[in-house]
Amino acid sequence: MPFSSLATRLEAGEAVFSAWSLIPDSQTVETIAGLDFGAVTLDMQHGGHHEDSVLRGVAGIRFHRKHAVVRIPVGRFDMASRALDMGAEAVIAPMVNTVEDAKAFAEAMKYPPVGLRSWGPGFAMSRTGASDGQNWLGTANAATLAFAMVETRQAFSLLDDILGVEGIDGVLVGPSDFSIAWSNGDTVDPALEEMMPAITSIAAKARTAGKHAAIYVVDPTLVGRFYAMGFRFFAMGAEADYMTQGAASMLSAARDSIGS
Repeated sequence: MPFSSLATRLEAGEAVFSAWSLIPDSQTVETIAGLDFGAVTLDMQHGGHHEDSVLRGVAGIRFHRKHAVVRIPVGRFDMASRALDMGAEAVIAPMVNTVEDAKAFAEAMKYPPVGLRSWGPGFAMSRTGASDGQNWLGTANAATLAFAMVETRQAFSLLDDILGVEGIDGVLVGPSDFSIAWSNGDTVDPALEEMMPAITSIAAKARTAGKHAAIYVVDPTLVGRFYAMGFRFFAMGAEADYMTQGAASMLSAARDSIGS
């Protein structure tokens, strides 16, 4: 069965749902990759993932023919290159608040002439069955996606300029941080109604610029609203959520079966 890249699916306007992994254990990652998500995002910023767990986790994601995505720590653009060399298809960079941040991120993500990514995709090529280095060089820039996070007022005010950086393929909204910024530190509410016009404009500007719009979703019932805005990549939940909801469903069914 042919494997369509994440870039291809998003270019086609398909909605892609990503699991979110906080636990740096390769067997846990592989189990999540076996669920019905289209992608798995390994979180190095707020999750426990580190270089070794990304290296091992990407293999399990690729085994299940899912899209491997990595969120790097703040400012760790060197890790963006390493994540790609390990086989990630996309990298999310948090707190991209300036054009300079966006340029540094893009440089780490793309080979010349767009960026300054160093050559060394040994793991990535073997994990995708690629053997032609020249072809890899010619296609990798388009096939690997750089998502800059928009989660502050500063980033929002510079959105057009950030989207204009060559090598930035899209933006991902972090709604919890954005709600804190939007309320000037008064509340954390990823569904804050007062910020929804701004979030709508983020998706619209990204699409107008020919870039992808992605968002982390705390409440899955909001996906339809975000989809209508123009978002197409949706990250949802984490291991604890999947286990909690799954266990609750199983126990409810068991208890109902004995009438208690």
